[in-house]
Amino acid sequence: MEKLKQLSGPVKIGLIAAAIAILLVIIGTLRGNVPTNPLSILMALLIGGVSWFVVAWAIATAARDVESDLAEAPDAPTEP
Repeated sequence: MEKLKQLSGPVKIGLIAAAIAILLVIIGTLRGNVPTNPLSILMALLIGGVSWFVVAWAIATAARDVESDLAEAPDAPTEP
C-alpha cells in the first residue's frame, strides 16, 4: 500500500482505467466475444488494459501540466 501512495496522480488514474478495461474484457470474454484460445484472451487483456492506461495517463498528465502552467503564469489583465 505504501508504494501506491508514491505513485503520481496520472499513474493512479491510468491504473484505474486499466482495471476497468480489464474488467470489461473479462465480461466480454465471458459473453463469448473473444475466442477461448488463451493467447486471444491474453492479447485482449493486454490491448485493453495497456491502451486505456496510456490514454488515461496521457490525458491526466496533460491536464496536470496545464494546471501547473496556469498556476505559474502571471495574471493577465482582464478586459472590462
